[in-house]
Amino acid sequence: MAVKAVIAGIKRSAVHDGAGLRTTVFFKGCPLKCIWCHNPEGIGFKPEIGFYKEKCMGCGSCVAACKKGAIHMENGLPVTDRSLCDGCMDCTTYCPGDAREGYGRSWSLEALLEKVLQDRFFYQNSGGGVTISGGECLAQPEFAIAFAKALFEEGISVDVDTCGDVRQEIFTRIAPYTDTFLFDVKAIDPQVHKRCTARDNARILENLKYLCRIGAKVEIRYPFVPGWNDGECEAIGEFLKDLPITKIKVLGYHNFADGKYDALDLPNTLPDVKVLAEDVDVPVAKLKALGLNAVNGMRED
Repeated sequence: MAVKAVIAGIKRSAVHDGAGLRTTVFFKGCPLKCIWCHNPEGIGFKPEIGFYKEKCMGCGSCVAACKKGAIHMENGLPVTDRSLCDGCMDCTTYCPGDAREGYGRSWSLEALLEKVLQDRFFYQNSGGGVTISGGECLAQPEFAIAFAKALFEEGISVDVDTCGDVRQEIFTRIAPYTDTFLFDVKAIDPQVHKRCTARDNARILENLKYLCRIGAKVEIRYPFVPGWNDGECEAIGEFLKDLPITKIKVLGYHNFADGKYDALDLPNTLPDVKVLAEDVDVPVAKLKALGLNAVNGMRED
């Protein structure tokens, strides 16, 4: 049986997910539950429907389209019983106002490869390629590894954007086909990490050291969220300063995903804090003082 993956979305001409112009493929499902997650549609592993009520025309087409009887009308708007929804996406097809968006379609390796290779010319002329992201792409390891290998054999650059919380042998298997690992480091203190993500970070930090030992090219992503992990800056720098990483990009927190939580009927955990580029300059300066090639993600791109 051919392996398939559940993909939350595909973004073409991405410029923040590695070098050059890239196509970013967002795999669905993640072991972490970061309070600041800006891709909440990538947290769960199963297909989901996002309902953006500001676009809804109240026509009821989705009710008629749903074969599971998961949608009914209340006060002129459709309401979905998510316990009945199987993610078939029929309601998204028949919504005239594009108020319903499906996250989590099944892709075969051949179909996904054909899709991303449409932009081969742009990869080659910009020094770009394909970035495998999520969610956590390596939480669907067999497909992710096969996809990276197929791209590698096509001469396409592959970056892997990862939270690091997967079995080490998965990194061993995908490393030969990966140009750069975009590796998240959210905190060093395990209690801070657990408060921010609901999981311990021991395996994550060990995997990072392992990638460095085997000679993988690693770029660190540090999401800077005041009130949550801003006090971890120096500890992160001390941990990284003796590792052969290419650079550390400090990413300023934003709450642009606010509407997605409501659309997916998820509790909105986004911190109520605003981060400016000059705020990110502070941790960048601290990391540079430790000899690290630190950059401000709000300024670099």
